[in-house]
Order: sequence, then structure tokens, then C-alpha cells
Amino acid sequence: MSTPETPEEPRSADDGTPADGTPAEGAQVSEAEAELAAQRLERERIERRKAERQGPIEAGTKLSGTAAELLAAVRAVESGEKPPATVFEEARPAPRRPAPEPVRRAPVVPEGSPGPAAPAEGTVGEVREVLTRGGAPAALAAPAAAALGEGSAELLREDPWQLLRVPGVRPEQADGFARALLGGDTGPGDERRGRALTVWLLEQAAPAGHTALEMAALTEALGRQGVPDPEDAVRNAVAEGDVLVFQDAIGEAVGEDEEQPVRVLVGLERCALAEESLADGLARLINSAPKQDGAAEEWERAAAAAEGSAADLIRAASGHGLVLHTGGEAALAEPAALLDAAHGMGLRAWAATHSPVGRERFASRVDGPGVATVAGLLSGAEGPGRDPEGALAVDLLVVLDAPQLDVETAALLTESLPDGARLVLSGDPAVLWSVGPGRVFADLLAARACPQVASRRPDPGPLGELVSGIGVGELLQVEAPEKEVVIVPVRDAGEAVHRTVQLVADSVPRAIGVPAEETQVITPGHGGAVGTRVLNAALKERLNPGPGRFAGFDPGDRVAWSPAPGRVLPGRVVGADAEGLRLDCAGGTVVVPRDRVEQTVRHGWALTAHQAVGSRWPAAVVVLPGDAVPALSRPWIYTAFSRADRHLSVVHGVDQALQRAVAEVPAKPRTTRLPVLLAPQVPGAGE
Repeated sequence: MSTPETPEEPRSADDGTPADGTPAEGAQVSEAEAELAAQRLERERIERRKAERQGPIEAGTKLSGTAAELLAAVRAVESGEKPPATVFEEARPAPRRPAPEPVRRAPVVPEGSPGPAAPAEGTVGEVREVLTRGGAPAALAAPAAAALGEGSAELLREDPWQLLRVPGVRPEQADGFARALLGGDTGPGDERRGRALTVWLLEQAAPAGHTALEMAALTEALGRQGVPDPEDAVRNAVAEGDVLVFQDAIGEAVGEDEEQPVRVLVGLERCALAEESLADGLARLINSAPKQDGAAEEWERAAAAAEGSAADLIRAASGHGLVLHTGGEAALAEPAALLDAAHGMGLRAWAATHSPVGRERFASRVDGPGVATVAGLLSGAEGPGRDPEGALAVDLLVVLDAPQLDVETAALLTESLPDGARLVLSGDPAVLWSVGPGRVFADLLAARACPQVASRRPDPGPLGELVSGIGVGELLQVEAPEKEVVIVPVRDAGEAVHRTVQLVADSVPRAIGVPAEETQVITPGHGGAVGTRVLNAALKERLNPGPGRFAGFDPGDRVAWSPAPGRVLPGRVVGADAEGLRLDCAGGTVVVPRDRVEQTVRHGWALTAHQAVGSRWPAAVVVLPGDAVPALSRPWIYTAFSRADRHLSVVHGVDQALQRAVAEVPAKPRTTRLPVLLAPQVPGAGE
């Protein structure tokens, strides 16, 4: 099944696999569990906020066109009538209702809070019975019970296509299950099938970055799934409350008598509410003056003591609640200078990074404490904690790796900030976007709703020159007298694997002086003849051979652990026991339960670019086999090449496709609503 849009790189579920089973002990345990609980409580808070909004919207008053007709269709279904047949025939503009005062406090989540409760054994048994009768694997019983909740067995009997709500289940599998349960009472046009596929397509679009899909893209995808009346399927999904419909104005009306053009979007409720919450939180920060926690003279003295764009950043942060900062690795010196200046004024200033590796790298740039990971900050496992009202106890928060923020994480952060706090989002806009819905940093840069400070510090040396050129669409031939950049041409997949192992185990340690454990291999995907699975197997055989007696792992194996969707922590296996697999991740020991190892841990000598983003290594070997051409884009190449500090080897088997990708293939578009939601709340946004 091809989704309306695909992610920036081919990735299996491993790149963003939900990891609800977290280790039972160690520092990472409480972080992962508390993060899950924080997300759950935040969604409950958003639900309450939704209920507190203005009263019901009367169809034909504040909404018009398709959105109004869809709302009327929902009410017709609720009253037992058939919805009108003209729901999708036209679209008319409709102003967005004014946003109420946002709820500004995120809930306090105690460290070690439990994640979602496991389904009762009786429920799992009932679901297993239904699955067996329908010919589905019994192993799906527990995830199905968890996904569908109480009464899941009866729900599956009545609507077998609800099996699509279980991660990993595909439409053809759900169709076979439905035929086995319902016999001749089913077919491609079954109303239940159309509704379930509508939700499934939107769920597939979320990891690819979309917070909603345009109606035409969604109905086209439904048609490819054999749904005979896609518009009717969407209408039924809206009527049942499975999805939400929006009508967003685009552009401006040509004349006074012309109607403003609009686009009709359909989205999941969780993405829609998170994006609205994010827009409200950002508007609150932008429109409120920062707390007067230091005299203007102190801020100006700090700026005068800094240099270049670091001074610009300090001045911008002194008087604004939201500031955007862009730049590469060298530009990290500027948020570090801002953090040091804030500490010097006695402010509660913290920075948050995407990964523990990034946290350690940035902590070495600042004087004193004040650096956490985003996940640790939100869960309470790291950072300053929260004040009595539930807000983060900070006056200034600098979020690094900002392109990695999806809308749900960004909403949690903004709603967690107290009134008068300053938020600085800093990152390299040329890297891959988040593994999750939204393109928050790019949307904000395009909206121009707050000050933006572009760093004037280029990354140094041949590597910096190469990466800077890629960022503007040019693949430069750089002088590399110290072998900072080496191109290794290969003819086929077998040679690519052989040369990669040779580089990591022999050539790079001997010629560059970087040991194998500090060299990271990056390749476009997990599958294929030169994917992470094949490369990791070859690298393990050379660097740490063993029988893999602990679920395929041995002590000393490099691994990548995914404690939550979109998060990857590099680590090393230290052992295993009855509790599970023991890992050393970022200096802390974690234990992955035995039943979660297969879903959340993989060997880590070779990673995808999405897994590697937010981290850097002394040396990187980027592998570009011939079958990688469809996956190549400028952001992918920029991200992969910029993971190296001292040395980059490129195992090159794509001929001219590399240069074409850099010059001609930008990031795949994502459908989001943040600019539209932010515009009416922030004067000048989008101008």
C-alpha cells in the first residue's frame, strides 16, 4: 500500500516503533515510563480543553461549504437521517473560531509513573479466541486488546476491520480476517471497511510527517485500496467521530466579490488537537512580554561581551518570548553563549537536546549545569522539575535540534512553559525533519512570526565546506589534504558491504586514527542488500563475533534502542539475565524486558540517517548502494554527511544520482496546519 506521501527515507517500523515496554530499572526506566505517562496525561488535558471551548457550532453560521456540509452530515447521521450526497462537491471559506485562552499548565508527572496498564488476561483470552476463529495470528491478541480497549473482542466480532488499529496490520490482512469471520456478508464496499481504511491511511501518514491530508489525496488513496465510494467512506468516518474535517483558507480573494480559496483537510483527532494546542501555546509566548527578570542593561552588557550572531541572539532573547536560531554544528557556540549569559544574570536557564549524545556534546560548551534531553525534561527525569502550578521551573529554555520536534512533543513543551518565560528554538533547517507528524521548525521559519537569528559561523574545514555546499544544492569537490573526505566507488551490493566492513575495521583506524567503536555507518534503509540488517550482520561477524545467545545479541555488541516512537539511543550490550537484556546507553544501565527486545533493540554499527540525526561521531561511513537512488534527497544526504566530525568515507555506488539528488530533490512536502492556526493569533505572521 502506498500512502499519499512517503517518509524522507525508506524505513520499517524500527525507525519509529512504539516502545511501550520499557526497562524495569536504571535511570532510563523512569524517563521512558514517565514520558509515556506525560503524553497520556497531556492528551487528557487537551480533551478537557476541547470540551471547554465555545459551544457547538451551528452548521451554516460559522462554517460554510464542505466543512459545514460535513458537520450537517454528522448531525444527520446522529439523528438517523442519511447524509446529503453533495458533501464533497464544493468548498467555501470559513473563518476559524477565535482561540480561547489556552490552558497553560502541563500536569506534574512523578518520576517512575507507570505507563498504560496492560490489558486484563481475560480480555486478551477473548480476543485471542476471536482472532483464531478469523485465522489471524494469536500473537496479535495482546496488542489488539491494548489498542482497542475494553470490549475489544466484541468490537472485532462486529467490525473485523478494527484490526487495522493494531500496529503492523495491513489492509489485506484485515480483509482476510473479515472474510473468515463474516463470510459472504462482506465486500470491498462494506461501510465498516471504508471507515477503518480512512483511519488507517491517516495513521500511516502521521509517521511520514502529515498532521492531516487533503481530501483529494485521501480519497485517491482509498480508491487504490478498492473502496468503491471513497467520499462516502470519509463522510462515514467523520460521522462516527473517527476523524475530523477542516476547511483552511489559502491565499487571498482576487476581488471583493470573489470567494477566498480554501482547502479541505481530514485528520486524526490527536494530531489536530496537538497542533491547535501548539499554536495557542506559541501565540501566548509570542504575544506576552518576557518576565522582567533582569535589567535591560544587563542583557545589553551580555550582548556586548559576545561576538557576531551570538550577540544578535542574546539581544533577540532579551525582549521576546519566542526566538528562532539557525545554524550548523559550529553555531552551537551561540546558544551556549546565551545560556552562559542567562546563568550570569541569575536566571533559571536550561537547554534541551534531541539525544543523550547531543546532550553530552552541548554540555561541554557551557559553564555549569543546565542541559537535558527533551524527553527527560518533559518526564521529570532530568532538568529543573516543575513549579507548584505544574509549569517547568525555567525562565529561559533553549531547545536544540529543533527540526526533530513533532507537533505532539512541541505542544507539550510550549504548554509546559510558565508565563513570561523565553523559548529559543535552535537547529539546522537543512537536516531531516522529525519522525512524526508536523514540521514545526520549518513552519515557524516560514511564518516569520518572531525574531530569527541566522548564525554567521560556518562549520570549518573540508567537511564543513562539503556540507555547506549540499545545503544550498551543490555537491562540491573539496580539497581534503588530511583525508577528511574519502570517496570509495563500488560496483555492486556485495562490494559495498565488503568495503564498508574494511573501512570500519581496518582503513579508518589505521589511516585516520579513529577506532571502530567511534565510527558510525549510515545507510538509507533497514532492508535490501546493503541495508542496516545486512551491514550489522557483517560488522558483528568481523568486530564482535558470537552466537547471539541473548535474543541474537552478545556482550559488546553495539545496539540502537528505541524506548519511544522516533527516539533512538545508541548503546552497548553488557549482559542479560532473567529480567531482560542489559544495555549501557549514554552512561546509564537499562534493562529491556525479554518480550520487548525484538521490537525495540537492533544492532547499531549501522543506522539510518533518521536514527543518526541528533548525534555525531568522530568518523562516519555513508553507504550509497545502487538501490538507494529512490531514497536519496538533499536533506538525507546533508544529514548523513554531517554526522562526521573528523572523517567521512562515502561508499559510492549511485553514479550521478548523488549529484542530482543534492541539486534537484528537496524534502518531501508535508501537509500541516500550524501556519494557518497561528496566523490569526499573531500579528504579522505569514507576511
